[in-house]
Amino acid sequence: MWRDSFRLQLFCLLMAVLALVVLVHNFFQLEHLDDDTISGSNWITENNVQHSLSQTTKTTRKPYCGYTQQTLSKREQVEQESLLAAIQWPKPPEGKIAFAQSTDPTHSDFVIVKPSRFFKVGDQLEVLVRMKDFHGNPKQYGGDYLQARIHSPGLKAGAAGRVVDCHNGLYKVFFTLLWPGEVKVSVSLVHPSEAIQVLLRLREERPDRVYFKSSFKSGRYSETTECNICLPGGLPVCNFTDLYTGEPWFCYKPRKLSCASRISHAKGGYLKGLLTQEESLFFQSDVNIKRPILSSGPDSVIVKPKAFTDSSSVDRAEDPTASPSGYYYEDQWRSRTHWIHNFNKSDDITECLQGKVIHLFGDSTIRQWFEYLTAFVPDLVEFNLGSPKNVGPFMSVDLRHNILLKFRCHGPPIRFSTVFSSELRYIANELNNIVGGRNTVVAITIWSHFSTFPVEVYIRRLRNIRRAILQLLDRSPKTSIVIRTANVQELGPEVSLFNSDWYSFQLDSVMRKMFSGIAVHFVDAWEMSVAHYLPHNLHPNEIIVKNQIDVFLSYVCPLQT
Repeated sequence: MWRDSFRLQLFCLLMAVLALVVLVHNFFQLEHLDDDTISGSNWITENNVQHSLSQTTKTTRKPYCGYTQQTLSKREQVEQESLLAAIQWPKPPEGKIAFAQSTDPTHSDFVIVKPSRFFKVGDQLEVLVRMKDFHGNPKQYGGDYLQARIHSPGLKAGAAGRVVDCHNGLYKVFFTLLWPGEVKVSVSLVHPSEAIQVLLRLREERPDRVYFKSSFKSGRYSETTECNICLPGGLPVCNFTDLYTGEPWFCYKPRKLSCASRISHAKGGYLKGLLTQEESLFFQSDVNIKRPILSSGPDSVIVKPKAFTDSSSVDRAEDPTASPSGYYYEDQWRSRTHWIHNFNKSDDITECLQGKVIHLFGDSTIRQWFEYLTAFVPDLVEFNLGSPKNVGPFMSVDLRHNILLKFRCHGPPIRFSTVFSSELRYIANELNNIVGGRNTVVAITIWSHFSTFPVEVYIRRLRNIRRAILQLLDRSPKTSIVIRTANVQELGPEVSLFNSDWYSFQLDSVMRKMFSGIAVHFVDAWEMSVAHYLPHNLHPNEIIVKNQIDVFLSYVCPLQT
């Protein structure tokens, strides 16, 4: 009888071990929702080494995309639907459109409505843009992406315009005339409507077109595997989803090492061959990417000064959707929503930041703030943390004036060279660890590295950050929080597929809506890059960064007026 009991115990033990093995297996072999067919796509790394995305071709696999499994409250669902509706873009007619019938900026033109009328500072200027195809025929539908500005080169003055799509090949652009003198109009076609449809398809269908990698190491043995928010299924994966925010992130499991042996994260490369031959015609640098549209008549107006100074021209009620939010005059940004102090001397910055801790969170565009302040303020000395160049985290200290300045990049997805796994931090979690108070300053930007993903991924990230901001303000209402918006950049055929201004414009629109109505301030880097005379750059020139810093510090140390 004891033998039967022993056999029963042994059987139970074996079943328990088997169950444990299955449990561990299921932890890494995630359950997937949708079937998809993967056909061995190739990509080229920075070293031009080809890799195969999958080990077999034409294998039916179950992709796992963490952003599709969000559990939203009714309120969150309503907000998300509202945000997606707000950025919905006009579509061309159904069916393929030949390249010759797409928008041609050379044949297109613009006219100033009533150019000879009397204009004074504060008036509205209206411009009508007429789009035509390569045969010179008027376009009958909208959806082109335009950028427009007014400027006076001699005064180093400029302001962005507001574009309205009439959905019939015509566009109205509205400018507020904000300085006297001769004011010129410039309009550019960033992408034709036909190209926008390609960008939409890539965003929804190919979130893997930028891929990432992580290194795993134990002793002298190391492995590198692909990582992303969304990975093709069928292979074991390591689930690095954040426990606090729920932000999804996955890497293929190394063959011999455990998931816990991950040591670093890095950008892997960019997928090639994303477009058909016909689609590639919509992305040509000298033809239809950021090309000027010329005027068929006068391209400038004369603006007279006001008869008196109107102090009410500055509206203290900040509105992140106001257009334009400001303008350049003599290369200095003048906000229309609050008073700007020009911090032209390092002593002025030191006086403003004395006794403060400044946290800068985000990507390389806000790292520029760290670099500018550290270089411009002599007593602010960078403390060597041994961090990788351009990656961080970074820290500068002014012991004499008790100033601590810190930069930390946001969590994945981030296309930096190499980030130590221990330094992969989500902004929301970092905010939860800040006590806050009158001597705490937080500045955040997050946009560029999300351009290749469906907008729901970005909304989720901002929702987590916003929740953490509200909690920080609840426990420490006097904490200063500043949001730096996106900015425009130089575009070519390849960059357009990953970081187009159109992608950034859509994300920027979502950011402004999600952070409006709460106690944060905005540095409008978008308009500050569109309105300036310098060429567009992902990392704006120092004079533009200097003006961003002036706006930022004017929130931290507001002028008493």
